[in-house]
Amino acid sequence: MSTFVSRPAALTSLALAMAAAFAAPCAFAQASGSAAAVVVTATRNAQSSSDIISDTVVIGPEQIAQAGSGSVIDILQRQRGIEVARTGGPGTNSTVFIRGANSNQNIVLIDGVRIGSSTTGAANWSALPLSAVDHIEIVYGPLSTLYGADAIGGVIQIFTKKGKGAPQMSAFAGYGSDNTRSADATLSGATAGEHSFSYAINAGKEKSDGYSSARPGQSRYNADKDGYDRENAAGQFGLELAKGHELGALFLHSSVQAQYDSGASAFDTHSEQKLQSAALFSKNRILSNWTSVVQFTQTRDKQGDFTSSAASGKSQIDTTQTGYSWQNDLVLGTDLLQLLYDHRKETVDVHGVSPLNRDRNTNAFAAAYSAKRGAQLFTASARRDNSEYGGKNTGALGYGYRFSKALRASASYGTSFRAPTYNELYYPGYGLLSNKPELGKNAEVGVHYDDGLTALSASYYRNRLTDLIVNVSPCPADTTPPTHSFGCAYNVNHALLAGLTLSASRKLGDFSLIGSIDLQDPKDETTGKRLARRSKKHANLALDYAIGALKAGAELTLTGERFDDAANKNRMGGYGLLNLYATYQFARDWSALVRWNNIADKDYELARLYGAPGSKVFAGIRYGYK
Repeated sequence: MSTFVSRPAALTSLALAMAAAFAAPCAFAQASGSAAAVVVTATRNAQSSSDIISDTVVIGPEQIAQAGSGSVIDILQRQRGIEVARTGGPGTNSTVFIRGANSNQNIVLIDGVRIGSSTTGAANWSALPLSAVDHIEIVYGPLSTLYGADAIGGVIQIFTKKGKGAPQMSAFAGYGSDNTRSADATLSGATAGEHSFSYAINAGKEKSDGYSSARPGQSRYNADKDGYDRENAAGQFGLELAKGHELGALFLHSSVQAQYDSGASAFDTHSEQKLQSAALFSKNRILSNWTSVVQFTQTRDKQGDFTSSAASGKSQIDTTQTGYSWQNDLVLGTDLLQLLYDHRKETVDVHGVSPLNRDRNTNAFAAAYSAKRGAQLFTASARRDNSEYGGKNTGALGYGYRFSKALRASASYGTSFRAPTYNELYYPGYGLLSNKPELGKNAEVGVHYDDGLTALSASYYRNRLTDLIVNVSPCPADTTPPTHSFGCAYNVNHALLAGLTLSASRKLGDFSLIGSIDLQDPKDETTGKRLARRSKKHANLALDYAIGALKAGAELTLTGERFDDAANKNRMGGYGLLNLYATYQFARDWSALVRWNNIADKDYELARLYGAPGSKVFAGIRYGYK
C-alpha cells in the first residue's frame, strides 16, 4: 500500500503547500465546487457548497459548451476522483469509477430521476446526450442515506436545460474528424408575473463514421470503422399555481445505434440502445417553514445487440424503473429537518431468459438533519430500505468547522450498500438467490480554503467494502447446484478504497489555472490485487486564457498504469492526453468553437485491446446561449 493512504495528518501540510504554490496576488478564479457554486445533490436541497460537508464538483454550462462533440464520459474523464473505461468509441460500453468504486457502486440521476440497468446495475453512459445537458454535479462518498442502494462511491446528477427569462433560442452545428456531424437546438423561456410558465425544449443529433472498436490481437478485431448515430430530445416545463406552489414535468429521450467488432463477419454487428426518463412533480410550501415535494418518475433502459440476421443473433434487455417519492423540508430556525419516503419498482424483460423477467420493489424511509452553530456545521442522516434482498439500515454523520472565513475543515463517516443485480441473483448458471448486498463503511476528512483569490481543497478517504460479489469458479459445492460449475456470482471478497485528492484553482491576469491530483489504492483485500482498470495516480490540469471575445485553453489528463483483469496479469500502460480548444464570439449572438483532442496522437487504452480515440479535431458555430 502506498504511504499516502496511511497518513491523513498530512492533509494540512499538503493544503498549505498548495496554497504557497499559488500565493502570487491575482484576481479570483472560480473552481468547480468553490464557494460560489450551489449544489442540490449533496443534501437533496439547494445549498451553497461552502455549507456542504461532502466533497463536490460542479461542471458548469461553459465547460460543457467547450466540449464540442465530446460525450459525458469525456467531460467526466477530466474531473478529479474520476476514472473511465470504454470498449471502443462513444457508442460502446462505458464504465465510470468514482474514487475507485465500480460503475454499479455509483448512482446516476437525470434531474433527480434515477437511471440504470437492473441486470448490470450500471448506467448506460453511451446513450446520454451531452447536447441536452446544462450542468453536472458530482458528490463523492457514500450517499445511501439519501438515495438508497448503490451510492457507495458517489452520485453523479445530470441537469438538463431549464427555461427562464424572455424567450430565447440557441443552436449549434459542427463537423470534425471521422466525418463526425453534430447539431442541436434549444428553445426556452418563462412568462412573467403571477402563474408564470417556464419551458425548455431541446433536440439534437450526432453521427460519426468512428474508428475500429477493437485493436489487433483482440479475438473480435475487424479493421472496419465502427460508427454511431445518436438522436435525442429533452424538455422541462413548470407552472406556478400560486406563490410557493409549482407543478412541473420533464422528459428525456435518447437513442443510439452503434457498430462494434465481432470478428470478420460480413454482418453489420451493432447495438441499439434507448434511454427514456420522465417525471411529474408538485412542489408546495405548506407552511412558511414547511416545503413538500411529491414526485413520480419512470425510466426505461433498452439495450439490444445484433450479431447476425438470425433470431439467435439478437439479444434484448429492457429495464423499467418506476418511482414515487415524498420529501418534506422543515426549517427550524437555522436548522433543516428532512423527512423522506421513497418507493422504487424495477421490472426487467430479457429476451429468452425467463428467470430474469420479474419485478422487484423497494420501500425506504429516511430522515436528515443539518445545523449551523456559529463556526460549526453538523449533519446527521439515517435510512431504512426494505426489498426482496432484505432490509438495510444506513447512516451518516458529518462535522465541519470554520477556522476563518476562508479556511474550514470537515470530517464525516457513512455507511452504504449495493443491492445484488438481477444477474447476480437470478441469471441461470450464474446468479445465486443467497447473495447479500455489498456493504461499505467510509470515513474521510477534508480541508477547504477559499480567500477570494485562491481556492483549494484536500480530502482523504478510507472506504472499506465487505461481501463484494465476484465471479467464483467453481462455485462453492455447499451452496450451488452442479449446473453452476463454470462459475457464479458469490459474496466472498473484501476491498479497500483509500486515497487522497488535492485540487486548486487560481487566476493569473488573463489566465486561469485549475489542477487536481488523485493518489489512491483501490485494492481487493481478499487477493491483495489492485482492482481492475484503476490506477494509483491520475491528475488533471487546465489552463485558460481569456481576453475580449477570445477564450482559449489547454487540458492535460494524466493516468498511471492499470490492469485489465482482477489477477493483475494484463497490464495497460499509463498515458497523458493534451487537448486544446478556442472559442471566439464574432457577433453579439454568434460564436465559433475549435477543439483539438489528443494533439500528440497518443496511443493508449481505456480497456485492453479496445480502441481509443487518437488525434481528433472538431469545429462548430453556435447561435445564442447554450
